[in-house]
Amino acid sequence: MMKQDKLVILGGGESGVGAAILGAKKGFEVFVSDFGEIKDEYKSILELRNLKYEEKQHTEELILDASLVVKSPGISDKALIIVRLKEKNIQIISEIEFAGRFTNAKTICITGSNGKTTTTMLTYEILKRAGLNVGVAGNVGKSFALQVADDNFDYFVIELSSFQLDGMYDFRADIAVLLNITPDHLDRYEYKMQNYVDSKMRIVRNQKPDDWFVYCADDPIILEELKKTDIRSRKIPFTIMQALNDGGWIENKVMKLNVNNNTFDMTIYELALQGQHNLYNSMAAGISGSILNLRKEGIRECLSDFQGVEHRLERFLRVHNIEFINDSKATNINSVWYALESMSTPVVWIVGGVDKGNDYSILFDLVKEKVKAIVCLGKDNNKIITAFSGIVKKIVDTKSMEEAVRTAYFLSKKNDTVLLSPACASFDLFKNYEERGRKFKESVRNL
Repeated sequence: MMKQDKLVILGGGESGVGAAILGAKKGFEVFVSDFGEIKDEYKSILELRNLKYEEKQHTEELILDASLVVKSPGISDKALIIVRLKEKNIQIISEIEFAGRFTNAKTICITGSNGKTTTTMLTYEILKRAGLNVGVAGNVGKSFALQVADDNFDYFVIELSSFQLDGMYDFRADIAVLLNITPDHLDRYEYKMQNYVDSKMRIVRNQKPDDWFVYCADDPIILEELKKTDIRSRKIPFTIMQALNDGGWIENKVMKLNVNNNTFDMTIYELALQGQHNLYNSMAAGISGSILNLRKEGIRECLSDFQGVEHRLERFLRVHNIEFINDSKATNINSVWYALESMSTPVVWIVGGVDKGNDYSILFDLVKEKVKAIVCLGKDNNKIITAFSGIVKKIVDTKSMEEAVRTAYFLSKKNDTVLLSPACASFDLFKNYEERGRKFKESVRNL
């Protein structure tokens, strides 16, 4: 760089601090600004590396002097500082976009409304066990930018949310995986579904003819988008509804993959992750491994013994023959649909939090069939109570995790399941879904 460019990072969390470290390493003058409080662990990292930062404020004259801004995915485009930056035509990008400019590693990028984390971790495990030099990033693990700065990986498996995709412009996925598109985060997309869909479809942005696009052929929204999107990469579908010649499908209870005339099959009963939604996740991960020509036996082994992801249908504990399942990561309606669909015993369902524009009617049939009682957990549960009051006889309103778990326990009997699957964001009572899941487990232990 001729003149030292000024990099401003908005947000002092995992992605922001990672971007700051990478920026400093690449010669930028770095300044981190967080409107909230920066956690002590991140402050100490910034101080250790002599990186300037501020918290509990955004000092406009310092921020608007930037050559480039990296924005935390949690900051809304409507935030005043973002509006001011746009008025000055200062480029605003995501941490993923920024880090992607400084690595030649192959990227396997996974998005979707549901199943992202499970598929990301499963794919990462397949690559790692195959002996590849691979990192995992995005919404899981260390930030992508930090790993680009400090590690020398040949491959990255990256979980991407719609917010991260929104800030990507030149970044390119070598393998792009789109699991599904169902309503989520509509509060951030002006309650217009097409805006959210457009965001998800950015996963194929900049792909070249020798890249790969792996997608669910059972998702009507994806199929509709494929009709109007010019996708240059090689398309590989997966489905549980029909037999295919290429891609992934289920036939006579056998999962079959065919990629580049390289075939692979295993019965669905051998899969470690059970339930319809996990058939999709397993196929997507298996196809990604097959694209990279990894050994079939290695893929089979990983698909048959993968342990799953914390806070995602995590079968946590049995107390007096009542099973407690932590599905705190289920922050939208479709995630809950999959969770309830996979239940085989009567359910006491813990639900609630910050509603993101949910249409609960999608769940009515499943709730009628599976749920014996509902325990609402949140500051304002009126929408949930109104939605289900004609469907479930017993609905209880609670304001803390301890109260919710104790209530669910008393409403249950032997061989029932208590399912925490909130359908909502966690921010009314908890910092994030991880804290909500941990509090659930702590409360179950204390019964």
